Amino acid sequence: MSTANGLLIDGFHRVRDTVQEVVHGLDEDRLAHRPDAEANSVAWLVWHLTRVQDDHVAGVAGSEQLWTAGGWVERFRLPFDVEAIGFGQTADEVGQVRASPELLAGYQDSVHAATVEYLGTLTADDYDRVVDDSFDPPVTLAVRLVSVLNDTTQHAGQAAYVRGLLDRRG
Repeated sequence: MSTANGLLIDGFHRVRDTVQEVVHGLDEDRLAHRPDAEANSVAWLVWHLTRVQDDHVAGVAGSEQLWTAGGWVERFRLPFDVEAIGFGQTADEVGQVRASPELLAGYQDSVHAATVEYLGTLTADDYDRVVDDSFDPPVTLAVRLVSVLNDTTQHAGQAAYVRGLLDRRG
């Protein structure tokens, strides 16, 4: 395995571990708690970061998203289009994301496993492949994967912060 593969896998392991810690022991109401009416909840943050990872990694891997292929869309039963990943959602839509810790952790575990499996197939030359030419410069696989890791890491940290607020409130 290349160094790049190992580093990315390690980063995604850290996201998964943070998600597991954040949702553990919270009920659906606490997961849906928002510090104020415009803030994101732990449930929304974890759902969104996992949807982004699922969408973007499936896109570069040329595979179907687990959201649909794995039946997660039916389990979550959210009132959004099946393609929704959270970008541009309103505060009201954020408030509609309610899920159990088991559901959130299960979806993240499933997406994480698929991500690690895909990363394990890559060679050093794969990272230079252009995956999106709508940008200038075009986006390579390496840039896309680092972008996904950055986004998921940020949202996992935000979820941990909101969890900390919940824990301090008792």
